Amino acid sequence: MLELSGFVKNKDLKKVLEIAKEFHGHICPYVALGVKASMVAMEELGVGRLSFDESVQERILAIVECNNCFTDGVQITTGCTLGNNSLIYLDLGKNALTLLRREDWRGIRIYIDGEKLKERYFPEEAIRLFEKVVTQRKGTAKDAATLNELWEKIGYRMLELSREEFKVEYVKVPPVEQAPIFESIRCFACGELTMRTRVVYIKRKPYCLKCAKEKYHALTGEGIIEKI
Repeated sequence: MLELSGFVKNKDLKKVLEIAKEFHGHICPYVALGVKASMVAMEELGVGRLSFDESVQERILAIVECNNCFTDGVQITTGCTLGNNSLIYLDLGKNALTLLRREDWRGIRIYIDGEKLKERYFPEEAIRLFEKVVTQRKGTAKDAATLNELWEKIGYRMLELSREEFKVEYVKVPPVEQAPIFESIRCFACGELTMRTRVVYIKRKPYCLKCAKEKYHALTGEGIIEKI
């Protein structure tokens, strides 16, 4: 990942996208758009990829509004991830990124209009195959291979888009608390350690939400949903 920081610093988007491919599993238009939007936001904000100190202190935050391929491009490029608490997910279903500084809560929001980009940059064959292979889950191995080839070409094309292709706004975001550290409590039923805020007490005994058969939230392809 040391090389990745250098590629971001040198604005070598193709190299960044190649690393994003290893992380995400494939190159597609939206993982590439996550890379491109991140680079635009970092340039506008005057920041680089998250450093060690910045990640520990959560000095730079990335707020994403979708949980699709776009978000993986953002995580790779900015260094703001779900695990280091510098990535915030808003379940809004929009291809948008807000990159901001904790020191003054000022940032850049970039929104991508997928419909407009599709009309201008996506060939009909790619749209047809995406519908068949991904949406309907009916494509053959040959269809999937052809789609992958087309998707990669479009992905690299997305890296060449100008700033004007996006909606770019300067924003002020309400302060967000740094991630607190909670103690872990052992579930009386399964014996597994559980974050204190996810424990319920039944007859004065601690239970994790699953053992207590309580509702909890899950992030799936649908967004944030309730489960039991």
